[in-house]
Order: sequence, then C-alpha cells, then structure tokens
Amino acid sequence: MVATNYKVVGTRPIRPDGTDKVTGRAQYGGDVRLTGMLYGRVKRSPHAHALIKRIDTSKAEALPGVKAVVTRADFPQHPTGVGELEEGPVTPLPYLFDRVIAGHKARFKGHAVAAVCATDPHIAEDALNLIEVEYEVLPAVTDVREAMADSAPIVQEELRTWTISPLDRAQDDKPSNIASHRTFAIGDVEKGFAEADVIIEREFETSRYHQGYIETHNAVAHWNHDGNLQVWTSTQGYFGVRNSMAELLQLPISQVTVNMVEIGGGFGGKLQVYLEPFAALLSKKTGKPVKMWMTRDEVFEVTGPTSGSYARVKIGAKRDGTFTAMQGYLAYEGGAYPGAPVFQGMNGIFAPYDCPNQLIDGYDVVVNMSKSAAYRAPGTPASMYPSEAVINELADELGMDPMDLRLKNGSKQGTQRANGGRFGAPIGNVEVMQAMKDHPHYRSELSGEYRGRGVSMGFWGNAGGESSSSASINTDGTVSLVLGSVDIGGTRASLAMQLAETLGLAMDDIHPKIVGTDAVGFTGNTGGSRTTFAGGWAVQELADQIKAKLVERAAKIWDCQPDGVTYGDDGVLRGPEGKSMTFKQLAAQLPRTGGTIDVGATVNYSTQGPAFGGHICDVEVDPDTGKVTILRYTAVQDVGTAIHPSYVEGQIQGAVAQGIGMALSEEYFMKDGSMVNASFLDYRMPTALDIPMIDVHLVEVPNPGHPYGVRGVGEVPIVPPLAAVQTAVNNALGTKLVKLPLSPRVVLEELTKGE
Repeated sequence: MVATNYKVVGTRPIRPDGTDKVTGRAQYGGDVRLTGMLYGRVKRSPHAHALIKRIDTSKAEALPGVKAVVTRADFPQHPTGVGELEEGPVTPLPYLFDRVIAGHKARFKGHAVAAVCATDPHIAEDALNLIEVEYEVLPAVTDVREAMADSAPIVQEELRTWTISPLDRAQDDKPSNIASHRTFAIGDVEKGFAEADVIIEREFETSRYHQGYIETHNAVAHWNHDGNLQVWTSTQGYFGVRNSMAELLQLPISQVTVNMVEIGGGFGGKLQVYLEPFAALLSKKTGKPVKMWMTRDEVFEVTGPTSGSYARVKIGAKRDGTFTAMQGYLAYEGGAYPGAPVFQGMNGIFAPYDCPNQLIDGYDVVVNMSKSAAYRAPGTPASMYPSEAVINELADELGMDPMDLRLKNGSKQGTQRANGGRFGAPIGNVEVMQAMKDHPHYRSELSGEYRGRGVSMGFWGNAGGESSSSASINTDGTVSLVLGSVDIGGTRASLAMQLAETLGLAMDDIHPKIVGTDAVGFTGNTGGSRTTFAGGWAVQELADQIKAKLVERAAKIWDCQPDGVTYGDDGVLRGPEGKSMTFKQLAAQLPRTGGTIDVGATVNYSTQGPAFGGHICDVEVDPDTGKVTILRYTAVQDVGTAIHPSYVEGQIQGAVAQGIGMALSEEYFMKDGSMVNASFLDYRMPTALDIPMIDVHLVEVPNPGHPYGVRGVGEVPIVPPLAAVQTAVNNALGTKLVKLPLSPRVVLEELTKGE
C-alpha cells in the first residue's frame, strides 16, 4: 500500500467526461458522419435452423441506389488466427467466421446471410427483400436439456464433446450438442453426504437475459484506397475489434485502425463484432465509407445475451451447521456456438464456503439461438442462485440464522477451492457476511402478511490482463493522460485519480483522454472488472517514471546528484540546503532543462483480488395479481479500496437493478426458434418505478496485489439478487419456487394451483 491518508483516492470529483455527455457534445458510434457515406443493412435468416440452398442477389443489385452486396463468398474463405477474446475462453476463428455470416446453413434466427449498402437507408432496407434465399428448413432445438438428448437435432455437425477433469482430457467420437463437460472436485462427496444430518437437493432454471443497453450496435468502416481500414464502433475493446477484423478479413493488424467513440452501455454485450466486417467489405467494394446499425429486435435476437441454464444443487450439513458436502450440476446453453460461461459459473458456485468435499459438473451446450455473450460476472448469477437458495433453505431446516450458517462456513485466506486453487491473499468474504449480519436492515423486523426477506452472497474472481497508457507533462503543471481502455463505468476518473494521488497533484491537474488503436499500446477489453485494477498499475508505473525524470531535472537545476533530491507525497521536490520546488514550478522550466517529459507503460499483472458481496432483500407479494414489490434492498460489498465512492455505489446499484430484473421479470419467450418479445415493451426490464433506493454499504479489505488495494466492483453485485429475491418471495408465500423469473404469471399460477 502507498498510504492510508489519501488526498484524492476516496473523494468524489466531477467526472472528466461529464460536460461533453450532458451537453450532447460527446460522439457515440451513431454520431459518426463521413463524406459520401453509404448506409448498410443485413439480410438475416427467418429460420432458426436451415440449409442454405441458394442465394440470388441480382435483383437487389439492380435496384437504383444500391451500390454493393456482399455474401460469404466475399470473405476470405479460410481465415487463420486466434479468434475472438471475450471474458472467458477464446472463440475459435472458424466459429467466429460462421457466427458473423452463415455458411452452408443458418444456425439461429437472424443469422446473417448477406449485406447490402445504398445511398439511403430506406433503399438498403428495400433491397433486403429483393435478395432471394432458398432454405431447406431443419428441426431446431432451443432448450438446453432437450439439446443434450441423443435424439436432438445436431446444431454443429463437426462438434464433439470434450471431457475435462482434474485427471483426464478426452474427446468423444460422435456428433453432439455438448461442446464440453468439465469437472471440479475435492475430497469425497459421497463420504461427505454420508456424514451429513441434513441434505437438501433442488433443481433450478434461469432464462436467457439480455444486457439491455440503450445504444444499439453500430459500425462505420472506410476501407481506404491505400489498403488501410478505418473503423468506428461502440465497443468495449478497440483492440479486440481490431484483432477480430484483421483475422476475419486477413489483413495485417497494422492496416486496421479502430477509432475512439463513446459507448452507450455494454455490460459485456459489446465485446464481439457483428456489423463491422460487413461495413468493411461493403466499403472495400464501393470505395466509400459505410454506416450500419441494428434495430432493437436485431439486438435481442442476433447479439449475445447471457446463457439460459438448468442446474441441480445438493448440499449436506451436520446439525451444528457444518457443511459436509456440496455438489453442483450446471448446464448452460451457449447459443449456436461453443463458449457458454459455464467455467466461470463453476468457479463461483461454492466460492464463499469452506467445505472439504465438493463436486461440480459443468456442461457447455449449443442450441439454435444466437451465441451467448458476457453479461456482468458471466455465468455466475445462474450458478450461485441455486447454491445460495439451497443454503437459505438449509438454514431454515436447521433452525439457524442464514448469516450465522454462512459465517460458520465462510471461506478465508488459505481456503481450498474445488477448482484446485486456494484463496492465497486476504479476502473480504467473512467481513461482508459480518457486515450483513450487523446491518440495521438485517436486524430490523419485517411484519405483515405476504412479506418476506431473503439474503444471498455473490462472488467474482476479477481479471487482470494487459493495459497500456502514456502521459506527458504540460508547462502549466498539468498532466495529459492517454488511455486505451473504453470508459463505461467511470475509469477516466478512477485512473486519473490514482495518477494524481501518486504524483501529489489535484484531480483537476490530470486530463485523461481515451484514444484509438493507433495512439496507444495494446489494451485489453473493458470487461471482467479489470480496468481500474490493470489501468491503475499502468498509471502507477507512469507516475514512477515521471517522478524519476523530475528528480533528474531538479538535480540539473540545483547542480547536484539525483540521489540528493526527493519527491514528496505532496508533489514537492526537495534538494540540498533546504531547496524546494513544486511540481508546477518545475514543469514551467521543462523547455529550458531538456524539453517535455513523455512516459509510457504497458503492464500485465495477474494479482487482481477476488471480490465478495452480499445482499438483503425484503419483498411484498400481492396475492391477487402475483406482483412482487421490492420494499427494501441493501447491498454490502468488499470493494478493496473505493477509488471514487460515487462510481462504486452507482456500479453496485445498477447491477442490483439488473439482477432484480433477472429474478422477477426478464426472460426470452421462444416459439419455433423465434423470440416473440424482442422489444423493450415486451422484454420487461425494471425501471426506477419498480425498485426502491438501494442502500450500499462498502467494505474495504484492500487487495495486496495493487498499489491502492483495488478490487473490481462491477461484476459481483449482479450475482446475489436472484437468490435474495427468490428466497424473499418463497418466505412471503411459504412456497418453493425455483424457476426464474418469478413473474406475476408464475407467482399467480403457484398461488392458484389446486383451485
């Protein structure tokens, strides 16, 4: 730790990008306008599963105003490369290629088969109807359990199941929709269950959930005559888009530039490319820049929500509450391509608990739906919902306070995990549990008919990865900070604050700027709650370099050795004979002592600290309508160090709202492979009218792997709401509802069952 009496860290300065955004000056992807720009649209399959027999684009090409049409034949046919990096495993390039544009068959409704551009967006839309596609419709499967059956239609003919366990790794030899079966295990669960006095086992289901960002996907591309490709797109990772485009289009990375624009929400859903390759190829054909965007129904059906899931959880305990065995079975649908976040779900399911016997099985399953994507703590809400719900039921069966049960079994530093690792550094799990138990909300009485309370824990391991930045000192004593990380949750401020703190400057003296791929070194995606952590390490290195160079300049001015000069936490340099100079005073002399000071840093630290959170939820259920009202909600979370507490609280409150939506109202209604509620009117996300003010209680157990103790905060708080809300509803009604969401229809059906 650098210090504990911070001057900037922990304060609440005004966000650097605030003025541009509230005045409308900030440029988003949809704001990009280029001279001579054309407008593109995508032709998509109306079928969830169908062979593509023939595509005829001649009528569309003949329409006045249409400038170009592209099909799969216009792409390099055998791309080579690593593939697409999200918040989990790399998506192999052949799958990425086929996801972007269908090959011999369409594998989900909305699968792209062609694209067109025209002088006017309405002409481009009309041209789509003139592209003739002949399909042979095939049976489709959209349910994860049905897809796992031997009789299910095969989504990917070449797919074979990989079985991955601590002792073995093998691939089956027959086609299957199960991409992988992974196992984590410690101890002997059968022995553990034999030792248990109480055992509870339940099955659970969750729907697909969409991230619900307001800004739809967009892209502008200009393939210049010199062979260089310029792209503007609202994304969570400029370098991720650059690499995917280079691989899909078989271009050198140096010929692809992704330019900076603001992003109107992402939550993990804007890590993949969708429109960018089409815009690029249409631009190549026409020599003009091409702009494309998605409609809202395309966003729902074509882009990646989180996985729908089926789970079984079994937990055994002694009469005194000691956990003896924990077993989980997780099956996630990944959409039409492998890559469901089941591994992340397996990492989270029992993470808050120290139990000697654990067995976790996870299945990544393909179905005829769009490929799933990251969504805040990918895969973990769906895995910790069942485990936390069973623990709440177990506490009731044992007659124990649910927080006492958790505290008795809480993970600590050194706890062995089912994935084979240990919590090697201090973690704030027990501190969060204790803060929940001590919170006035938890100690308050909840009276009244049809009212209930629920609690739940959440976990996310957080991420590190590569980040780059640079900085230069201006003669007025300010610092220009150049960043390559997309700012979704306030990272301009959090990184500038860390630089200011280390240099002993005020926040207003740091001017952060986000740039595209040509102006900064490689920087990983903004996802997995990595940016304030990894970017913080980068600005720490920048500050160290700046300090060293300023010490050299001061020594030159004072005609002494650098080791005779010190740089204080207050930003004052001190030398021999009581000499001193402030940062600003020295900055003014830079032109006369050697010129501007510019520094750069690239870091790749893996010392990110895992984070834990716990939520308390009170609800009231209307027995006549089935509507669930959230009466009170408290979120407790270990945030390591809250760099900007307002941003931290906002991250937590926003994630809670999304988790409540997962628990109560959001779901994909599927019929014959189509989503029938693909609009914000019918896909029911909670609004401010549905949720009370969310109380946030910050616990700070600094991460020893970071200069300022940072732990990522954005992922954890979406995890606990599912079980906290579900338990509260069941306690209010005396039921055991397990399938989410608990919409009024579901609740009312339960209340009227048997009438």
